[in-house]
Amino acid sequence: MTETSDNVADSPENVADAPENVTVGSARTGRRSAPVLDISAIINDPTARIVVCCGAGGVGKTTTAASLALRAAEQGRRVVVLTIDPARRLAQALGVEELGNTPQPVKLGPEATGELHAMMLNMRRTFDEMVIEHSSPEKAEQILANPFYQTVATSFSGTQEYMAMEKLGQLASDDKWDLVIVDTPPSRNALDFLDAPQRLGTFLDGRMIRLLSAPGRGLTRLVAGAMGLALKGVSTIVGSAMLSDASAFVQSLDSMFGGFRERATKTYELLRQPGTHFLVIAAAEPDALREAAFFVDRLAGDSMPLAGLVLNRTHPTLTALPADHAVTAADKLEAEVNPTDAEALTAAVLRIHAHRAVIAKREVGLLSRFTAAHPRVPLIGVPSLPFEVSDLEALRAVGDQLTRKG
Repeated sequence: MTETSDNVADSPENVADAPENVTVGSARTGRRSAPVLDISAIINDPTARIVVCCGAGGVGKTTTAASLALRAAEQGRRVVVLTIDPARRLAQALGVEELGNTPQPVKLGPEATGELHAMMLNMRRTFDEMVIEHSSPEKAEQILANPFYQTVATSFSGTQEYMAMEKLGQLASDDKWDLVIVDTPPSRNALDFLDAPQRLGTFLDGRMIRLLSAPGRGLTRLVAGAMGLALKGVSTIVGSAMLSDASAFVQSLDSMFGGFRERATKTYELLRQPGTHFLVIAAAEPDALREAAFFVDRLAGDSMPLAGLVLNRTHPTLTALPADHAVTAADKLEAEVNPTDAEALTAAVLRIHAHRAVIAKREVGLLSRFTAAHPRVPLIGVPSLPFEVSDLEALRAVGDQLTRKG
């Protein structure tokens, strides 16, 4: 497998020794070929219930999720695509005014045989809905009005991950959908929701929580016990009212979060089943592929079913003509005393090919490092398109590339 430096000079001469017929877009990476990721088989498999798209920011992750959802819906699946990314890219691409915490229908053409809905995770609303569903009306009213709850529901570390797991579990258990596609946040922490059951269990089983939740005596017991001095110091800083709010809120956790812990664990186990497919999305850039390698290793460590790698915005060459030959031919055409319009156009096309070959070789070199470390990860390349992906037609074009054969 050919190795290429990350800082390949941007000149056609540097690709003279590039492997012939190398096409990142069809998963060929030099002398060896990586396994080809068959996206079409995934979305057409009736046992496939969940697809999770993860990757770094700016690599086309949301576009990939939307394209997959659209293609699946137009082929007869009842699809809901959930984005945890707060940006509005998904709504814009699908032609939906605004996405909320409940699935919004996307208008498809008359030829579509399925349904497509889209939604954006609203952390606070999901938390509120969980409180209302799993508490008595009186208890729910008390919790929702509790200042400590209001803080936890909007800014407590890990709340987004807990609620993502809750919402995903709700969608996966609803027979209305036979395919759920998840667009995760654009960061290395995108898979933190996988830790939600364990983190919540650790939180609920912590000593402070157990003391605060002691029936009827939680706060008094803390003040009178060995932690009294420390708690008095905390009370001085945050105020006794805040501490009382915390105690009242924590005492409701067992009934409200006990069931959530079970549901989160059930969803976690569902994610490990064969009906789930994790797609790592990347671009042929050093940082993006390093992040992709991180996600692949993380999923392997959690025994999650990795479907493969989607490499977006690739630049496969359209002919096997070596770049130096293209440059030589262009030079000869331009050296003509009075070149015709056809000769001038041909020379320009040859130079474009030579320039594209430089980019292609660089991409092949970068990808070869990924495949050397992860040789069994299937992949599919999606060529860079000459237009903005901002509507359904553009998403269909991306879907054509994702699901092509060979």
